[in-house]
Amino acid sequence: MAEREQLLSSSSTGGPLLEAERHGVGLSLSGGGFRASLFHLGALRRLNELDVLRQVDTISSVSGGSIMNAFLATALPLPLKGPVADWESTISKPFRAFCSRNIRRKPILEGLWPWKKNSDVLADEYDELLTHGKLIKDLFFPKPLFVFCSTDLAYGVNWVFTAARSGDYQAGYKLPTPADWKLSTAVAASSCFPPVFKPMSLHLDPATLVNGKDKTQKRDGIIKGLTLSDGGVYDNLGLEPIWKTHKTVLSSDGGALFGAEGDKSFFWEVNRFISIPENQALAVRRRWLIASFKSTSQNDGMDGSYWGIGSARESYGLPYGYSKKLAMDVIACIRTDLDSFSKAEAAILENHGYWLADAAIEKHVPSLRPNPYPPLQVPHPEWIGEQDVRDALKDSCKRTIWGRG
Repeated sequence: MAEREQLLSSSSTGGPLLEAERHGVGLSLSGGGFRASLFHLGALRRLNELDVLRQVDTISSVSGGSIMNAFLATALPLPLKGPVADWESTISKPFRAFCSRNIRRKPILEGLWPWKKNSDVLADEYDELLTHGKLIKDLFFPKPLFVFCSTDLAYGVNWVFTAARSGDYQAGYKLPTPADWKLSTAVAASSCFPPVFKPMSLHLDPATLVNGKDKTQKRDGIIKGLTLSDGGVYDNLGLEPIWKTHKTVLSSDGGALFGAEGDKSFFWEVNRFISIPENQALAVRRRWLIASFKSTSQNDGMDGSYWGIGSARESYGLPYGYSKKLAMDVIACIRTDLDSFSKAEAAILENHGYWLADAAIEKHVPSLRPNPYPPLQVPHPEWIGEQDVRDALKDSCKRTIWGRG
């Protein structure tokens, strides 16, 4: 744990390490609401079958990825000795049941009161339904190191929650994370996406944060008013804690794609002005990551793979999985929300993540694969037919004000 926390510290304060200095396997789980959570569920299912999950040293997550990450931290039989034997009953089935709930309605309603922080209500929902009172300090395992990412709105940097420390390189860190901080707080801070959820305040005492870069006279006042928002505001891939330090980086991306649209209204224009720079930053990060995997430079020194919700079987030259057209036209258009997801939506997303993780490991990181290679066992074979998928998902892109569940 100490070595991996040291690597995490290096990722915040320095440049990327050389190949000889990098260690371990890092996995990042992107944001994207329940859509991303269920997509990651399928990817993790295949990583478990391939015994790759046991090899992962750090799991870094954002928003919807943090929901999945928190469930893993709560439900996995840690430390892993090998593949989880009954993944369906231990992980998949209960997690799909959680994602069948509408957990945004209550926080949104309570957030209508100006004095109410609905991000705190969201944390209460997670505590009751997902993490069941688990504390961040309890996440001390030989591995993996669980990292939950949020965005520090005061300094505009990545704030992390881990068992050993919580904070960022500008404000400083709580060393260790306070004994009474709940895992649900980390998940809510990571997933309180604007403008639906208000930023979360941890009511920090500046004197309790150490090793921060800010030494100015304004520091204490800034930290007293410091708030946290969705981790995707800073880095929706969740790469920040792992890309500089780990030898192998695996990135699962269930986030929203940027679609072309005609001008609709003034409010559409305002949203477009905001979303275009965000999309460009994400696209640059994604292109850089993939280029780093392909590079042979000593200074890069990183291998790994990326799979995204818009990927498909054609991307890997493989015969199985959903087609590119189905992935782009239908699956990638599923709403990114914390609303209730149907059994069909959950099953299709789990299938998609499962197939893509297998293809990504097979093509780009074959050194991680076991011998003999476990055969594919698609989680939901009843949802392989593409016309059935199109029919089931025809309205999945639509959001409703109060939700579906």
